[in-house]
Order: sequence, then C-alpha cells, then structure tokens
Amino acid sequence: MFAKLSTFSVVAILAVATTTLAQTCSTGPIQCCESVQKASDPSAAAILASIGVVVQDVNALVGLTCSPVTVIGVGTGDSCDAQTVCCENNSFGSLISIGCAPITL
Repeated sequence: MFAKLSTFSVVAILAVATTTLAQTCSTGPIQCCESVQKASDPSAAAILASIGVVVQDVNALVGLTCSPVTVIGVGTGDSCDAQTVCCENNSFGSLISIGCAPITL
C-alpha cells in the first residue's frame, strides 16, 4: 500500500509541475540556456547579425545555446545548471532564443 501511495504522490507532483510550467511559459517550451544577454551585448549582437536578425529592443534578453527543458527539469539528458528562461521566439534552433525572461523552476 505504501508503494502505491508513493507512486500516486510522484504522479501528483508531476501533474502539478506540468500545470505550473505551462502557466509559466505560454510561448513555447522552457529553455535552458548557457547564457542570457542583452541583444546589444557584443557576443549576442554578433550572432544576431550573422543570422540576419534585427531585434528592435536592444535591451531585450536573448538566450544563447539553448535546449528545451522537460517537465522533470532535464533538457537533452543533463539537468539545467545554467539559466532557465521563457522566450518569445525559439525558432532559431539551439543557437539563440529571443525575448527571454528568466524563470525559477
């Protein structure tokens, strides 16, 4: 009976986590980014220029080298020990995500 209760508890926790994550990031999957910088920072600006993207707000945060975070907090096999963010535009693969806001999991 205790094993069934523990399994139920884990399922309930994951269900709550899924709901919480969905409410936290409505623009797409939560991203785990190696770094988050302003669009005007030299390294971010260089990447943006190299792919031909113009960001109107130079203070907008961009995530560099990002991967999606799953419900249980892991991206591509590793836990996110970098910056977790919710970004408006994740359409540039893992290279860069635009319009990011830091979040806490």
